[in-house]
Amino acid sequence: MKVSFTAKEYARILELAYLGLRVASSGSDAPDVLPERYADAAQKLFALATPLGCADLVEEVAEGEFQPSDKLESEALLEKMARFEEDAFWRELVERLAERDLKAELGSTKLSEELTEDEAKRLEEIEDSYWREFESKGTDFLVLLKGGRG
Repeated sequence: MKVSFTAKEYARILELAYLGLRVASSGSDAPDVLPERYADAAQKLFALATPLGCADLVEEVAEGEFQPSDKLESEALLEKMARFEEDAFWRELVERLAERDLKAELGSTKLSEELTEDEAKRLEEIEDSYWREFESKGTDFLVLLKGGRG
């Protein structure tokens, strides 16, 4: 396969790869270690940095073994990653709380996991309510009641 990139395009590809590798290694005990599934492809991609005019974005740490340089791990990319993590947190929190509340409303008699049109609409209403609350107050008034709902 033959593909050509400008140095700027290749730099963007390296940024995407870096972000993807960070996501793929999230939750790992060794977040700086490339996930095994992607290690070979990442090394091939990093090895092309010098011939494609982006040598400053990777560094060779051993013979034929590369890692992102400090320049690739720029403040802008770290901010993008932080925004992604923040968005994922809020989205997951809203979805889980809304699903919990809908299950409580429907009671234990609900037999199907599939939501009806009315149930899906109600779930969206509950999610919207949580979004409004969190957008205006964050977690300032979020309280965990252990052992029950009050």
